[in-house]
Amino acid sequence: MNNIFSYFIPKDKKFFPLFESASANLVNMSVLIKKLVNTDDLKVREPLHKEIEELEHLGDSITHQIYLELSKTFITPFDREDIHTLATALDDVADYIHGSSNRILLYNVHESTEPIKKLAELVGQACVDVDKAIKELKNLKNIRLIADSCIRINSIENQADYVFDKAVGDLFDFEDDAKVIMKYKEVLNGLETATDRCEDVANVLETILVKNA
Repeated sequence: MNNIFSYFIPKDKKFFPLFESASANLVNMSVLIKKLVNTDDLKVREPLHKEIEELEHLGDSITHQIYLELSKTFITPFDREDIHTLATALDDVADYIHGSSNRILLYNVHESTEPIKKLAELVGQACVDVDKAIKELKNLKNIRLIADSCIRINSIENQADYVFDKAVGDLFDFEDDAKVIMKYKEVLNGLETATDRCEDVANVLETILVKNA
C-alpha cells in the first residue's frame, strides 16, 4: 500500500525541501542553545544569542515561504491543512528556543542550573528526531522510522516534564528570593515548552501517516 501511495503522490519539489530546511534550522538552533546554557561567559553568550535570533528569523522566512507556496499550489503532496499545521508547529519550536535564549539574557540569568542544561539537552534530542522524521516524509517508504522518531519525541517530552516539575519544586523549596524564582521558572518553562512544541510536530506527523499510509 505504501508503494502504491508513493507512486501516485506528486513529485513535490517545493514543500519537502522547505520542511527539511525548517527542521535542519531547528537542529542548528538547538546546538546553539545548548552551547549558550553551558557557558556563563556573557561575551560568549551574546554572540550565541544573536546567532539563535538570526536562525529564528530564517525559520520565519521558511514558514512564510511554505504558506506562500500553499496559497498558489493546487496539488499538494498531502492535505493542505496538515501542511499548514506542520509548518506552524515547526515555527513554534524555533520561537520557544529563541524565547528561552532571550529570557536568559534579558533576565540576567548568569548561572545555568543543571535542570536548565538538561532541558536544553532534551530540546536538542527532540529536534534531531524531528529532523530525522521530516527527512523521511518525502516518500513515506520508511514509515517505521518516522513513527520511531515520534515515539522518541513523546518520551523526551515526558522527561522534560519531569525535569521541569522537579526543578520548579526545588526552586520553591530552596530559593527565598521571589525574583530569582520567577527568572529561573521562566527560562525552564521556555525550554520545556520547546519540547512540547516538538511533540506537536510529532502529532502532526502521526496524523499524516494515518491519513496516507
